[in-house]
Amino acid sequence: MPEKLIEEVEKSVALLKQGKILLYPTDTIWGIGCDATNQKAVNKIFKLKNRQEQKSMIVLLDKAEKIRNYVEEVPPIAYELIENAASPITIVYDNAKNLPKNLIAPDGSIAIRIVKGDYCSRVIDKLGKPLVSTSANISGEPAPGTFQQIPEIIKQRVDYVVNIYRTHIRTVRPSTVIRLEKSGTFKILRL
Repeated sequence: MPEKLIEEVEKSVALLKQGKILLYPTDTIWGIGCDATNQKAVNKIFKLKNRQEQKSMIVLLDKAEKIRNYVEEVPPIAYELIENAASPITIVYDNAKNLPKNLIAPDGSIAIRIVKGDYCSRVIDKLGKPLVSTSANISGEPAPGTFQQIPEIIKQRVDYVVNIYRTHIRTVRPSTVIRLEKSGTFKILRL
């Protein structure tokens, strides 16, 4: 594993434990994030993005087995969908738990994605908690596809900008988002 990646993971985890907000590379696009269990840090992201609290954000985990720690009941089909998805998939589950109220949607749901990227997987594993992920833009503006497209105001307002993959051009779009019901039926919310 490259030394720079190890260094950035260590630094990120230390800052996340202090309630800091990061600008970081996800397995899809660059995102703004924090420890998903830290209500104050989640509030900082809402303020930074000028985002209404009714618009919940995505939670990232490194392993599908961990979903049950944050959702009352995980429909068995969720694991099949995650395992067989050709591209990144975010699933909205009913009855979120063990997360701050300001991160859970008004209807009690939460959107969770299992990450594939080196950096995110290692940070989540080492932190032992999920990460918040939201696009690196002001609410209502287009989501930047590359680091260079991220508005300067975002780069200045976060506590730390992760210093890897900045020149990496990703052809991946934001994840597909589906809503999964207990019955196993699902509805595509974003392709």
